[in-house]
Amino acid sequence: MQRIGFKHIFILANKKIMSKNKIIEKYKPVKHNLLPILHELQDSNPQNYITEDDVIMVSKHLNISFAEVYGLIGYYSMLSNKPRGKYIIRICNSPVCNMIGSENIAELLCSELNIGIGETTTDKLFTLEYSECLGHCDIAPVMIINKEIFGNLNKQKIEEIIENLRNK
Repeated sequence: MQRIGFKHIFILANKKIMSKNKIIEKYKPVKHNLLPILHELQDSNPQNYITEDDVIMVSKHLNISFAEVYGLIGYYSMLSNKPRGKYIIRICNSPVCNMIGSENIAELLCSELNIGIGETTTDKLFTLEYSECLGHCDIAPVMIINKEIFGNLNKQKIEEIIENLRNK
């Protein structure tokens, strides 16, 4: 097994910073670019979250306060400042989905993954979250995994979806 020295770690860290800078710098430094920049930074992170260093770089680029960037991350449910799994499962928590059984879907997922809402599996594969209306009431109950919508959910369908993701 090859050992990685300090120089190699420094080079890898530097490449990561450079790639984040590329993401940020492709956007004009205007405030309305805040959300697209944050989404792209989060999507580029294998742990699906925005780091404190990301917040600092974005606030400098857009010439806005750290608190303003950090506040948006805390407010907007699709963004996170905490490491998450490879697959982020968001269960629709709208009144329509609740009437059709999203609470049962949440219980099934918690049982299948052996985690609670807001938690990540020990293998860092799945994170389970609630989300407000996902806009697919016609196929409720609904969940979204990363950017893919799954509807008309039941126990069998959930088990199949999770099994397929585990085997990818």
